[in-house]
Amino acid sequence: MIKNTNKVAIISTSLGNGGAEKFASLLSFMLENLNIEVHTIIINDAVDYEYAGELLNLGIDTESRFPFFKKIKKGFLLNRYLKEKQISCIIDNRPRNNLLREIITNWIYGGRKKIVIVHSFKLENYFPKSVFWSQFLYRKAAKIVCVSGAIEKEVKLKFDLKNTKTIHNPFDFSRIQISKDTATTVDYILFFGRFEEKVKNFSLMLEAFFISKLFLQGFQLFLLGDGPDLNKIQDSIKEFQLEDYVIILPFNSNPFDIVQNARFTVLTSHYEGFPMSIIESLALGIPVVAVDCNSGPKEIVIDEYNGLLVENYNAITLAAAFNRMISDRELYAFCEKNAAKSVAHLSIETISKQWESILNKNNDN
Repeated sequence: MIKNTNKVAIISTSLGNGGAEKFASLLSFMLENLNIEVHTIIINDAVDYEYAGELLNLGIDTESRFPFFKKIKKGFLLNRYLKEKQISCIIDNRPRNNLLREIITNWIYGGRKKIVIVHSFKLENYFPKSVFWSQFLYRKAAKIVCVSGAIEKEVKLKFDLKNTKTIHNPFDFSRIQISKDTATTVDYILFFGRFEEKVKNFSLMLEAFFISKLFLQGFQLFLLGDGPDLNKIQDSIKEFQLEDYVIILPFNSNPFDIVQNARFTVLTSHYEGFPMSIIESLALGIPVVAVDCNSGPKEIVIDEYNGLLVENYNAITLAAAFNRMISDRELYAFCEKNAAKSVAHLSIETISKQWESILNKNNDN
């Protein structure tokens, strides 16, 4: 096979715990499988996920007591690396919510082809509020990749940018071992992801679990992950007097043995992008109960087909959905049967072809 002359750098905040970080890991393998020379660049020193290609960890190479000088050094090292490695295309996977920093970053990127990814419906994480500055920063991008159709629609509406495309997040189990016959003596429902209250809304999840009284039927709620709000979550568990019924498990980059033994998985977010936990749960044949937040769940969860999609911010409705998934055995069996095939179009093989298409178009420009 002839080596692709395209040299692509995927630039991310880190490879630590989080959906965007997991996506960066998957994307590096997708590009490597397309025979592209991959460079994975991270700003902060956190590596929980595997990656393909060469790694530049700016978090290690820029030790300093002074944050301002640390940032300058990171910019200098990034600029030098892009030149030395003759990077031809940059895929920017970071949040981009500081205008001055992004103007400087655009200068560092120079005339290289640039693809930017928008991972969240909360657009202020990725765009300046000003339409003018958003257009200034993004109009020359080869493509603005949005992980959900709802995000792409919102970007077009707010900023009148035409160079957008929706490419969903994929799932991939090819590099991990999943024990098909793991037995469990515990009945549980599961959340897995980042412990961040302002995004994931654990307060709603815990309130609904309390109202559902599923714990009186022997069910526990497992929370698997890590993040800045672990202490807040523990305090909320105590407030609801659920200490014996809500179990916190540490972050695991390969949580799938635990996922496949859950009765169903739960998502209660204020907002999302295209949540990978839902995709992975369904791909393993585990139904989902999710709130209809912006964005993502309504593009994945088909109500009463592969799970239940319920009104957001309504703990009573959510609790009823929890109970229905347990009590309505016919519904559950139907959702379980349909789960994996409902996300077959999100396999890494299918999503890789979409990335190959936009990269080839970029090469033609």
